[in-house]
Amino acid sequence: MIKSMTGYGKSECTINGQKFTAEIRSVNGKSADISLKSQIIPKDKETEIRSLISGKLYRGNIDLFVTAEQSAETEAKEINGDIMAAYLAQLQKLAERDDLKSVFSENIGGGILLQTLLKMPDVVESRKSDLDDEGKKVLVECIMQATDRLDEYRCEEGISIEKDFRTRTGNILNYIDEVESHEQERISMIRERIVSKLADLPVDYDRNRLEQELIYYIEKLDINEEKVRLRQHCKYFLETFAEENPGKKLAFIAQEMGREINTMGSKANHAEIQKIVVRMKDELEKIKEQTLNTL
Repeated sequence: MIKSMTGYGKSECTINGQKFTAEIRSVNGKSADISLKSQIIPKDKETEIRSLISGKLYRGNIDLFVTAEQSAETEAKEINGDIMAAYLAQLQKLAERDDLKSVFSENIGGGILLQTLLKMPDVVESRKSDLDDEGKKVLVECIMQATDRLDEYRCEEGISIEKDFRTRTGNILNYIDEVESHEQERISMIRERIVSKLADLPVDYDRNRLEQELIYYIEKLDINEEKVRLRQHCKYFLETFAEENPGKKLAFIAQEMGREINTMGSKANHAEIQKIVVRMKDELEKIKEQTLNTL
């Protein structure tokens, strides 16, 4: 089945009254390159999440974003009473020194002391909302729902890619038929051109030998094998759509198609056939571009 490597998926869940959003995006890549762009994802779940995403999406440059909606409770800072008490004990000890008694009595009242303590390092810190095992499970499920939606997006894009592949491969097959319509004329033109050149020579020549050389020369320019192989490659290309994740295989078959088209062009020796070959190359180039984004 044809799938695109480009996609987007989003899912939301609620854990302990807090809303979490998982977004995942992918573009083409040679392998599964997964980036977890969020500090919310529990460290002990990163390996599991990478494995699940890789197993589902197979290939691509994949970015996962997880965000949490802040509530009044989660936005509130947390005062560390133990650290604050430790600072207060140190200040009280300093206030007992003879050389500092006047400083404390003149400059530090109750309100000023409290403000000073709250500004001390690590006294006020962000509230941590660590997830418990059940919360982690719900978050992983949310991420996989987003991944499933990305996969659905890829399938929808794949329908368009397959349609384009079939159209362009069909065009190449039609061009092969056009080439055949010019072949008899091509052979006649080659023969006439050689005979005409020989007729201008001031010496006579062996006509039997000429026929042998003509046959040998025309056989060298024969493109029947290239046409047969190109048709087979096109057929194989279309059959491969039914396989799972056929992108790499399709790219290889497209390369083989290119070899036959190039050989056909080099042997053409005919203006109209060469024009048809150029149109074949144009169709094939667009096929190759699409295989880069095919899973």
